[in-house]
Amino acid sequence: MKKIITLSFLLISMVVFSQKKFEGKATYMSKTTMDMSRFGQMSEQRKKQLMARFKNFLEKTYTLSFNRSESSFKENVKLDAPGASGPSWGRSNGQGSIYKNLKEKKMIQDTEQFSKRFRIMEDMEMPQWEMTGETKQIGQYVAYKATMIKIDKSVDWGSIFGRRGRRGNSQKKDSTKVDENKKDKDKVRTQIVTAWYTPQIPVSAGPAEYWGLPGLILEINAGRTTMLCTEIAINQGEPIEIKKPTKGIEVSRDEYNKIMKEKSEELRERFQRRGGRNGRRRF
Repeated sequence: MKKIITLSFLLISMVVFSQKKFEGKATYMSKTTMDMSRFGQMSEQRKKQLMARFKNFLEKTYTLSFNRSESSFKENVKLDAPGASGPSWGRSNGQGSIYKNLKEKKMIQDTEQFSKRFRIMEDMEMPQWEMTGETKQIGQYVAYKATMIKIDKSVDWGSIFGRRGRRGNSQKKDSTKVDENKKDKDKVRTQIVTAWYTPQIPVSAGPAEYWGLPGLILEINAGRTTMLCTEIAINQGEPIEIKKPTKGIEVSRDEYNKIMKEKSEELRERFQRRGGRNGRRRF
């Protein structure tokens, strides 16, 4: 309890009492590993081919623009190499972002899926970080370790597209297994999140949806994803403009997840009716 009170005091101090202009940009490299067991048995060669196709989805770079009270986290778009393939839903069109406002305690995710643009609105509740006292050097900054257990509310794309039923087995159903599958879907997913932050950059900002520490978060490890800050620029030249997303259909996180689940299941059924092979080429 004492740690939480101290942390809250530090955050309020940074936002309210500091008058000096402080803004910057940080570049993050993100890497995600894939759970290949979702795809059943396949040869090592096939696994390598699959990983190569999904590279644009698993390895990305982002820019975090921030000041003392606002931040915007956006993917850096890069052109595909000639002949490159992979899931179209893994590519960015340069429009998406995650906007956070500490004063208003509001977070807005701007994203486009299935040819529609959404604004996912969420209230920012103080993350329950636990300080460990551990430190390490990240570039020129001394970083401190903090951890928390977080409820994962993101869309589980792997469970939607990873396991495909085999043809010919649609009539063979075990009611016990169906109940177990339903139980798995309803189960709350959690993640152990590890953050490394530096008080040398006194903003309560970080990559993706992460924030709530007395310093910029330089590294995040959550599930199969690692995000590492590779470059920082503070108070450089012209003022940084942080735009609040205003376009797209306004939805809550739960509403968005429900829409994605319904659309994904429709798409999956369409692929299965076509035999899967032709459908996968269109991703």
